[in-house]
Amino acid sequence: MVRKKATAAESAAVLTEIVLPNDTNTLGNLMGGRLLHWMDIAAAIAAQRHSKRVCVTASVNNVSFNQPIKLADIVTLEAKVSRSFNSSMEVYIDVWLENHTSSEKIKCNEAIYTFVAVDQIGNPINVPELQPETELEIQRYGGALRRRQLSLILAGKMRPEDATELKKLFFDEKGEEKK
Repeated sequence: MVRKKATAAESAAVLTEIVLPNDTNTLGNLMGGRLLHWMDIAAAIAAQRHSKRVCVTASVNNVSFNQPIKLADIVTLEAKVSRSFNSSMEVYIDVWLENHTSSEKIKCNEAIYTFVAVDQIGNPINVPELQPETELEIQRYGGALRRRQLSLILAGKMRPEDATELKKLFFDEKGEEKK
């Protein structure tokens, strides 16, 4: 089956929340679990927009909690598919913080999730290829294959010598170690 192409912009999902008292820990910061929940929702919407199918979370590949988010801050999550494979999609989520008194916006966190599109009985189904357009999308697109190869190696589903994109980080075209 020939997979059509779609852009990252077509998958974009934006979710905005305000941090309420029930969302915070005893220090008045947004609880990590609540942020993970919001990230999962935004990423699921992006994956479903890209695939036009029901999608399930396959893994949370990376989460960076770089800055605390305080009570009453406004949090905006921007999720886009960064690369698609056969039935899986990597979704990159950028988390922005808006201070409720100054309106200053800063990037405070990011995450990478993997979703799989499934059919009516839960079997994986092919998804469209992703066509990156912007410089950032091209960068994330390339990184997605390296991250996927590393995950497959760690899961025992790929031999390290078969990880062509990972090898390029450490070896030149002649197979000699880069310095």
